[in-house]
Amino acid sequence: MNRDTGALTETMVLALWLGAALFFVAVVAPAAFAALPTRMLAGAIVGEVLPGLFLSGVVAGLLVMLVEWRVSSRRAVTGRMVAGFVTVVSCAIAQFAIAPRIEMLRGQIGRSLDSLPAGDARRMAFGRLHGLSVVLLGIAMLAVVSALALAVRAQRRES
Repeated sequence: MNRDTGALTETMVLALWLGAALFFVAVVAPAAFAALPTRMLAGAIVGEVLPGLFLSGVVAGLLVMLVEWRVSSRRAVTGRMVAGFVTVVSCAIAQFAIAPRIEMLRGQIGRSLDSLPAGDARRMAFGRLHGLSVVLLGIAMLAVVSALALAVRAQRRES
């Protein structure tokens, strides 16, 4: 694999993942909460979609790291490798550490989260975990934007 093929592969994979993440954040999640009769159902839909997004983020980040490692002449760490690593770590933490804890809380609550008092420890824990999941997705998205910007800059330099 040469540098041009690697850069094109990275750009396509990152752009596809970023597009999916943006579509989820801007369209799917808001539509689910607006259209479905309960927040519990909307949360269930979002909870079914997120694993695919997080797992594909892990794969995309790993692919970027692998491509960068293979095409780098010095085997040096590049900005795109770092961005790929950040994407992998953010998505993996969200999927394998945060999501199971959210599901465990949902199971403990059993009914709608909205039925719990605002000061309920489970509701507050859910809010913290949900916020952390959102932050981790945002970090992954920013890392992908950075990697795309670095790829475009590198392509312009080589042209």
